[in-house]
Amino acid sequence: MSNAQRREEVHYVTRIGWLRAAVLGANDGIISTASLIVGVASSGGPRSEILTAAIAGLAAGAMAMAAGEFVSVSSQADSEAADLERERRALSASPDDETKELAEIYEKRGVEPSLARAVAQQLMAKDALGAHARDELGISDTTTAQPVVAALASALTFSMGAAMPTLAAFFAPESKLVLAVSAASLVFLAVLGAIGAYTGGASIFKPTLRVAFWGALAIAVTAGIGALVGKAI
Repeated sequence: MSNAQRREEVHYVTRIGWLRAAVLGANDGIISTASLIVGVASSGGPRSEILTAAIAGLAAGAMAMAAGEFVSVSSQADSEAADLERERRALSASPDDETKELAEIYEKRGVEPSLARAVAQQLMAKDALGAHARDELGISDTTTAQPVVAALASALTFSMGAAMPTLAAFFAPESKLVLAVSAASLVFLAVLGAIGAYTGGASIFKPTLRVAFWGALAIAVTAGIGALVGKAI
């Protein structure tokens, strides 16, 4: 590989902290709001009730996503911090044992014993905790938990996702509302799947199909439940 080719090499793993939360938020915003709209519409509710439910769902869902992401990712961050503190104490108490442990990790990856020991010693001399965090615990600056970033990304993209079926419900003829919202939401989901895959550097076809399929299933189930409830009431 030439130097020019190496310089052009691009990796997308640095986006994992916010991309997962953003795709999850937008996907949930589209599916939950579209399902809510279709469910209320299938039960025979007027447009005013449908839009009220959609807007309330948008606000509640955005807050719930932000809170859920912050709490869950904070738990991950707490676990990482606890593991790092335990590792810091072990490095202080028995540095030789920790050097041996790091060398064994490299040996298992295919490095010959003498070289593995030398690499472990050099890395320990420069940044012992960083070396163990990365190679023993799997914690790095790239993948470390970021609660605030995840919460903001999730809330923002949920709101954007939820706004799409809400606007479709606002502009669609009332007699065609269920069909219009369902069709528009499936298009939105397919586009989301493609954008998420492209942003993450993955192939587009499978993610697009996967997101659209589960969205269609959720909307169909909710429409059926809404129709049954509307007839029962």
